[in-house]
Order: sequence, then structure tokens, then C-alpha cells
Amino acid sequence: LMGSPQFLTSPKERYMTGLKALEAWSRHHHQASFHTLDAAQIDSFLKQMEAGKINLGDQVNSQAFFELMLQNAREGYLADPIYGGNKNMAGWKMIGFPGARYDYRPYIDRHNENLALIPVSLIPDN
Repeated sequence: LMGSPQFLTSPKERYMTGLKALEAWSRHHHQASFHTLDAAQIDSFLKQMEAGKINLGDQVNSQAFFELMLQNAREGYLADPIYGGNKNMAGWKMIGFPGARYDYRPYIDRHNENLALIPVSLIPDN
């Protein structure tokens, strides 16, 4: 994508490096593994990370790592279930997205109306 940052490492490598750094940060600052932190601690960490205020070391730009995780969470939550996320189209149901329908022509002129369409996935018989 134009305007997106380019990296020499793959997303997998950035995750491996980033998660190790995140765990080290948590153990240093909280004397606990990241997954054991309470919701308030994790919230605080993520807000600081998003703002670039967390130092995860020389190999990890915390703000860029946050953006990678956020983008992947969005993709998993909103993608068609055929790709492995959005189980039972839960994300689509929550936002009222009707999914991968073949034809939207009957609905084009129906503005500001709840169509109550059941989401449709690319998965056959789903």
C-alpha cells in the first residue's frame, strides 16, 4: 500500500521480536508476565504504546508494533470467516454488516433503514 511503512522483516519476525520485548518490559516493570497483568495495567500499557511512550528496546518501535497488532486484530475481527477469523460472523453481526452477498441492487435506494439482513460468508452453506 502506498504510504504504508516498509520493513526489512516479515510480520512474523516483527511479532516474535515485539512479543519478546513486550514480555521483557512487563517483567521489568511489573515483575510479572504480560498475560498475568490486570485489565487496567494492560489498558495503560496499550495506550502508552499507541502514543509511542513505551520503550521496548532498540529493535522494536512500540508505536509501529501497536499499529501492526491493531491492524491484524481489525482484519481478524472483520474479515470473512473463510480466512480464519470473525468466528460465526460475530464481528459482522455486531456492526450490522451483511457480508459477502451476491447482489445489493435491491437495497441501493433504501437509505437509513434497518434491512436486518443475515450475514453471508464466502464459506459454502454458512
